[in-house]
Amino acid sequence: MIFLDILYLVIGILLIVLCIIDFTWTTLWIDGGAGPVTDRLSSFIWRTFRLFVGDHSKSLSLAGPVVLSASLTMWIAILWAGWTLVFAGLEGSISPSHGNDPISWFDRIYFAGYLIFTLGNGDFSPTEGVWQILTVLATGTGMLFITFGVTYLISILSAVTVKRSFSASIQGLGHSAEELVESAWNGSNFHDIDSLLTTYSEQLSSLTAQHIAYPVLHYYHAANNVSSMPTAVVVLDEALSIMKFGVPRDCHPNQLLLKETQSSVQLYLETLNKSFYKPSKKVPELPDFKFLSNAGIPLVPSEEFKEAYKQLRERRRKLLGVIEADARPWPKR
Repeated sequence: MIFLDILYLVIGILLIVLCIIDFTWTTLWIDGGAGPVTDRLSSFIWRTFRLFVGDHSKSLSLAGPVVLSASLTMWIAILWAGWTLVFAGLEGSISPSHGNDPISWFDRIYFAGYLIFTLGNGDFSPTEGVWQILTVLATGTGMLFITFGVTYLISILSAVTVKRSFSASIQGLGHSAEELVESAWNGSNFHDIDSLLTTYSEQLSSLTAQHIAYPVLHYYHAANNVSSMPTAVVVLDEALSIMKFGVPRDCHPNQLLLKETQSSVQLYLETLNKSFYKPSKKVPELPDFKFLSNAGIPLVPSEEFKEAYKQLRERRRKLLGVIEADARPWPKR
């Protein structure tokens, strides 16, 4: 019996430590991404959604809220179970406030629950001594969880809003790279897009940092393509590649802004959760040169453009991989 009590105590402590590490890792460690338990749970839920609903965007849009809710529920469950087992570890850790009835498992679960949810005094009280200290610690972990949990939730929802605003802004100029390039062409060069590149680069860098800090953002799937960040990033990067490699140099937008924006896209690709996407085995088709030519945009010789695009094969495979992981089609005119 003593062995079993010690086993409960050890398992309970391990669960509490696991919960604190995973929760802190996910919510407070900016560069750490998701904690090991949260990462596996999130990836499992996303794969399950993809398995059962395929590429149905409306259904996949539920994956983000489900992942976030499941993560919060998982932390609560582990913390609750841990403190329940700790108070079950030794006989006499708690006693009823009235009467002398024996303590059952339901009593321990109830006691641990109202401690971590900070409900105040209940029908039970800790035995004098170390158990009083543990009661205070249990309440403290509950308060920290509630405080950081609410802050984490608000940060996620705020980032999702910014993410969709960024996507809508880009796709308002064009739903494909060719359409965006056509919109940016002023008849002689692409300098009209310079100010927008500054904005897009800043927004994308900020969103990339938020994806590192809050990996659950990967799983917030937009219900339509216009609000899809992966689609918007592909449209933007492909348009920049056309402007850089497909038109004469004197027509280019500001070179520094062009490089900065492409660097922001590269950082986004490098920091995406590796459990969320892998580079595609295929390489996307080349842009529609005929459409660009008909739009009056001067183009470099096709051989020169195709040679330049060979250097972009790996980058474009990553872009396609992100699109495929988000259950989206490659944006075409």
